Amino acid sequence: MSEPIASESSVSDDDEDGPDATPHGEEVTSRAPEEIDLRRPEDFDTADEAPAQRKKFGTFGGVFTPTLLTILGVIMYLREGWVIGNAGIGGGVLIILLAFGITTATALSMSSITTNIRIGAGGAYAIIAQSLGLEIGGALGIPRYLSQALAVTLYVFGFRAGWLFVFPDHPAILVDLAVFAVIVGIAYVSAGFAIKTQYVIMVVIAGSLLSILLAAATGSMQYPLENVGLWGSFPGEPPDFRGTTFWVVFAVFFPASTGIMAGANMSGDLKDPRRSIPRGTLMAIGVSLVIYLLLAVWLAKSATPEELVSNYNIMIELAFWGPAVVAGLLGATFSSALASVVGASRILMAMGEHKVLPYGHWVSRRTANGEPRNALLITAAIVVAAIMLRDLNAIAPLVTMFFLVTYAMLNGILLVEQSLRLISFRPALRVSPLVPLLGLAGSVFAMFIIAPTLALVSVGIMIAFYVLLLRRQLDAPFADVRSGLFVSLAEWASTKVARLPGSQERAWKPSLLIPVDNEGEVRGNYGFLTAIGRPNGAVKIMGVVDDDDAESVDLSLQTTLEELARSFEHEGVHGTATMVRVPGTSFSDGLIAGMQALRGTFFRPNALFLRLRQAADARQLDDADLRRVVAEAQKQAMGTLLWAPNAVTALGRRQRVNVWLRDRSPDWSIGWDIGNLDLMILMALKLQQNWDAEVRLVMAVEDPASEEDARAFLEDLVRLARVHGAEIVLGTERFADFVTMAPQADVSIFGLGEDPRAEDLHRLVNKTGSSCLFVRDSGNESALA
Repeated sequence: MSEPIASESSVSDDDEDGPDATPHGEEVTSRAPEEIDLRRPEDFDTADEAPAQRKKFGTFGGVFTPTLLTILGVIMYLREGWVIGNAGIGGGVLIILLAFGITTATALSMSSITTNIRIGAGGAYAIIAQSLGLEIGGALGIPRYLSQALAVTLYVFGFRAGWLFVFPDHPAILVDLAVFAVIVGIAYVSAGFAIKTQYVIMVVIAGSLLSILLAAATGSMQYPLENVGLWGSFPGEPPDFRGTTFWVVFAVFFPASTGIMAGANMSGDLKDPRRSIPRGTLMAIGVSLVIYLLLAVWLAKSATPEELVSNYNIMIELAFWGPAVVAGLLGATFSSALASVVGASRILMAMGEHKVLPYGHWVSRRTANGEPRNALLITAAIVVAAIMLRDLNAIAPLVTMFFLVTYAMLNGILLVEQSLRLISFRPALRVSPLVPLLGLAGSVFAMFIIAPTLALVSVGIMIAFYVLLLRRQLDAPFADVRSGLFVSLAEWASTKVARLPGSQERAWKPSLLIPVDNEGEVRGNYGFLTAIGRPNGAVKIMGVVDDDDAESVDLSLQTTLEELARSFEHEGVHGTATMVRVPGTSFSDGLIAGMQALRGTFFRPNALFLRLRQAADARQLDDADLRRVVAEAQKQAMGTLLWAPNAVTALGRRQRVNVWLRDRSPDWSIGWDIGNLDLMILMALKLQQNWDAEVRLVMAVEDPASEEDARAFLEDLVRLARVHGAEIVLGTERFADFVTMAPQADVSIFGLGEDPRAEDLHRLVNKTGSSCLFVRDSGNESALA
């Protein structure tokens, strides 16, 4: 439950630290073009000063120091003895190794990702946002920021506990507010000042460890290692000692191993984050792990199990000079609070830059030297409000949950990146897929071991933020890996589907190919197209241009069709647009060439949508061309939808749909193959669904003796096709006569024969007094599936 410390200073803590190469005060515009700094937009200041004036940190000051100090925290001083007293030396060491194993795997995953991207400000938020998008990044970043701010309060309370150990008469609330005022004051001056303060704290903590080393050297280790046992009896904690378990003890210790985000949170303030974050983080983990293990041995050999579990101050009492350990405890809590304040403000600033938060421009503003003062003031206000609550025990585990969710997400991102095997994933630090897998499993396991209910609550909070941000349609200034993920999933799915036997009628949904030579063809039919496409259908608008000199028209039409395709997305229909330009050929030839070209694609259209030409319109398909196109659609396993809107009634009230079925005498049986009825019924169902329309199945039977069989057939068809609420209309007249006698509809659906003639089809439009849709199956649809 520890985090990063911000860093901006001219301090040179190793050979990588110090100011940028650009001299202080030099204007960006004065540099030669080849010298311009091509950093990411989120690395630039929003203040009036040039970004070249900002100063950066290297590995030691920006990553190693804050990470080490946040890991060597209050749990090391006050609870490691309790852990060893409960679990024994074997169980205690196992707990330490398990906790550090999870964080080490996460650190390796984070480091691998960091060496593959140009990480901006915000640490883990920036990594997740650049990998999975701003919505997921913000969904994790917002609660993580709040938990980081609340962690400051917990560290302040920890500092107060150590302070009252020395000065028990001081008022607790004044101690809390005073120490927080000092922390905010240091952070307000600059991150560089915070780093210098951390150096002082590191000396203090080193002094406390030296006091413990002197105690070991002067005889404190008076017991054999078997003193506490290889595996403890887990008596619990004072005052009642009701007993505990291995996993409860693990849950108490685990926050001690966190804090690996310290360097990553300073990502926007590092000279070379790709190099510094992996080196600094892993070195800090290694050093702190050695310290924890050595302290475990020292505690096991210096006190009895009873002393270890009953006395949280045992380390102070056993040290060569107890005040040095008290100073180390105060320094550790102060350092963790300072790190969290500076890190939280940078997370908030990064989210403001990306407009994840309201008033993002104000939140993300920095001073001339790059300090996010506005974000710091917001963080300070939240912490003060939390301090005044006086007790955060109920939400302390939730703070840990969001750290663990972050770790799980980082490991998951690396697993995804490794699985996709994209050329863009070329990290300088490559790790085995086993590393993020173990890190992910360990993080999730730790969440549910520590607090299973809060684990679910934390995930629920993230989902709520994700839904909220998804509605805002955020515009990210960077590319992420989602497109590669979805493409890979689609390719995997297409491979699996291709291997399945037979056609997949149950998976059918409308995917329409709409050939046009002008955008009016789409605009005029837009309402009807969305009615038969919603929801989750697709349209592919194909512009067909056949003029050798139409390059400007070609480009203009392409742009217009793309805009129309995008408009379908707002109606729940996926829209795309393409162009087929075959100079010197007819519209029908271009259309056939386009259908043939689409044959090899997996997500190809399954139905061709045409508009019946008017008598005066010679631009598109005459009868011969229409027959050729319908025949080609059959060859390409595409159905045909020929739309003929009525010039007078258009779509009418959109309340009634008549589906016309042919007389099937004398065979009235129903099998899986019901003839050219499947696509007709599916279109009627789409209109029923999207218009809330009434559907009628209409049939003219010339022989009255067949009326009973026809009615039974239609009733079975309604039941098997699940056309709920459909009305059956039967007539014993000739079809040509019954067309004018049947109940009026807004849309009439007819089958399309192999030899369609425009004159006959127009006659049906006039007789029905409605718009008509003429349909021919591809053979891959099934209304009964």
